[in-house]
Amino acid sequence: MRCLVAILLLVLLGNHCLLFPDSVWADTRYFPIPAVGSSKNDGNDAGLIVPALITDPDGDLKYIVAPMVIYNTIVGTRGTLNLFRYDPGGRELRAVASWSEKIERRFQFSYVDPAFSNGRYSVGVSAAHFKNATVRFFGLGPTTTLDDQTNYTAPETRANWKFGVYANEVTQIAVSQRFRYMQSIQRGATDLPFTASIFPTVSGVQGATILGERISFFYDTRNNLVTPTDGMSIMAYAEMNHNFHQGAKPLYSRYEVEIKKMFASESKRAILVIRGDLQATIGTDVPFYELSSLGGQNNLRGYGVDRYVDKQLLALSIEERIHVLRTRLAGVTADFEIAPFLDTGQVFNSYKDVSFKDYRITPGVGFRGIIRPNVVGRIDYGYSREGGAVFAGLDFPY
Repeated sequence: MRCLVAILLLVLLGNHCLLFPDSVWADTRYFPIPAVGSSKNDGNDAGLIVPALITDPDGDLKYIVAPMVIYNTIVGTRGTLNLFRYDPGGRELRAVASWSEKIERRFQFSYVDPAFSNGRYSVGVSAAHFKNATVRFFGLGPTTTLDDQTNYTAPETRANWKFGVYANEVTQIAVSQRFRYMQSIQRGATDLPFTASIFPTVSGVQGATILGERISFFYDTRNNLVTPTDGMSIMAYAEMNHNFHQGAKPLYSRYEVEIKKMFASESKRAILVIRGDLQATIGTDVPFYELSSLGGQNNLRGYGVDRYVDKQLLALSIEERIHVLRTRLAGVTADFEIAPFLDTGQVFNSYKDVSFKDYRITPGVGFRGIIRPNVVGRIDYGYSREGGAVFAGLDFPY
């Protein structure tokens, strides 16, 4: 997925690569582009992607269809087909199928409609089955070091649904349920030590079968759910989980409060975004991959995914999104931004363990290509005391 985003950004920046400008399919554009990418945990990529951007008669982006063939330095050759459909009202469908030469498989489907039944309700469903062969685990707590690094394959199946009711235009109460089946972790694709050998007693190593029920509160005054330029949002949830895996203490709960605030300049060419996040887990024998974590594309972007793991989390991020260019490409209007940022945070077992010396800080810069109102492609580079990390995605980090 990171390669897909990187190449779509290059596509938007390089309209001279348009292959069929006079095609009889006036609303479809093809862009065969070399694909390169790098990730702190996932290795280096090189290959080819041929994304097609399909617009409707009004010129709005309707589909992205992106087959790709990538060689990865860890898992070998990977073939992937990505399909995204965008409809009015924020409705969005995503489907991804991927098969790698070594271990990794990925099949994902999701559908969301934030304005179901004339805007009275919000609905969403998703399902996924995948094997990720490059997952890292360093142990629990904020003081783990690079020498603690281990690797495993995560073979798992997920499914969830959500139904929300709008109390007014900016307030929503939602109920949701999720299912997560994790097999016993398997050896990964790297030469790092196997997680189960180094951390054999950590809960979750032998797998988990989790059914969770959540109630959520949303307050959102932003002017768009995907590509906002102003407003604020508050999200809070409480979740009860039952682990049916034999021998596990079955019940534990999770909680989170997240606040995001945008401060736009008068011209909206510069937007300051501040995000605060507080998470807590209550219970014993909680699988380690169900705990809070820092590191990855959405927080502490100078570290690899799930670099720090523990029961509680406190994080703060500041990002300045600066508009640099607007142009019309492939029949749609595209905006480009540069976004310097600073991420901070720490994980901890209990609040008495919170210490300023355990906070991690990662400065960095992001580059964004935006097709409003539905599509954001981004590449972020963050720096930490363990080096740098590059992440990409088809959304804002927050």
